[in-house]
This record gives sequence, C-alpha cells and structure tokens, in this order.
Amino acid sequence: MNTLTAIALAVAAFVGMEVAAWAIHRWIMHGSGWNWHESHHRPRTGRFERNDRYVLIFSLIAVALFAIGTAVPGFTAVAIGVTAYGVAYFTMHEVLVHKRLPPPFTPRSGSYLAHLVAAHHLHHAVHTRQGAVSFGFLYAPPLQRLRAQLRGVNRPPARPG
Repeated sequence: MNTLTAIALAVAAFVGMEVAAWAIHRWIMHGSGWNWHESHHRPRTGRFERNDRYVLIFSLIAVALFAIGTAVPGFTAVAIGVTAYGVAYFTMHEVLVHKRLPPPFTPRSGSYLAHLVAAHHLHHAVHTRQGAVSFGFLYAPPLQRLRAQLRGVNRPPARPG
C-alpha cells in the first residue's frame, strides 16, 4: 500500500469515528448503555466512573485493528486514524471539558475549542437518558441551535384544549 492511500485511510477512519462517536453516544450510551453512561452525567465520586468502561472497549477495538493490520494491508492505517481520534477525543473531553487531568491551557473565549466546551456543557444540562442535545464531539452545531433544541426537548407537553 502506498503512503497516500494509507494517509487517506487514516483520515477517513478519523472522520468516520466522529460519525461513529455521535451514533454510539446517541443510541447506545443514551439508550441501552445508559447503565454505564449515567455515571458521566452525575458528579464523579472517585477517580473513575462506570462510563470509563467504554474507553476500555474502544481501546480494545483499536488494539484489534492494529493486530489485524499485521496480516491485512490497510488495517494499520485505519487503526492509526481510530487511535488519533481517541487521542483528540480524550484531550478535548477528559482534559479540556471535564478537567480529569490538569488542562495545559484554557480555550480562548470565542475560539472553536471554547465552542466545543460550551456545547458539551449544554449536553450535560440534562441528567436523564433522554432529552440531552446530541452531536459529534469534534464538531458541534451553533450554541443557539443547541439551546433552542434543549428548550424544545425539555418543555412540558401542551395541554389538550
């Protein structure tokens, strides 16, 4: 496999992970996997939370892709893209948003990183399985749209009349 193809596969895997992360978060973590993910929407009581089990699962998938890559051309490039997404996600989500490690900097007001942090805080405004605004993690819609969606989702149903 040539270098350009390997880079294209890695970039495609990275972008594909944003779509996968949105879908997994929307339909698994806020669906059948809420049992683990709920801990992430509550104040943490220790160093770890049940939600961290997802990190282990996703890490095992990346390791498996690297292992398959020893025999199947292209899988190593995909594994690199998936791992790069994991590093970006960890840095943004765990370090900058939730400060589980000391952040190396604070995103500048008005920057795209500050926008992502604010959007993620809007996602955490709801502490239930349903009702949270959903989006990818490295892309978030405009905050005004998320706020309107949050108001609409959490508005009491209209009385019949």
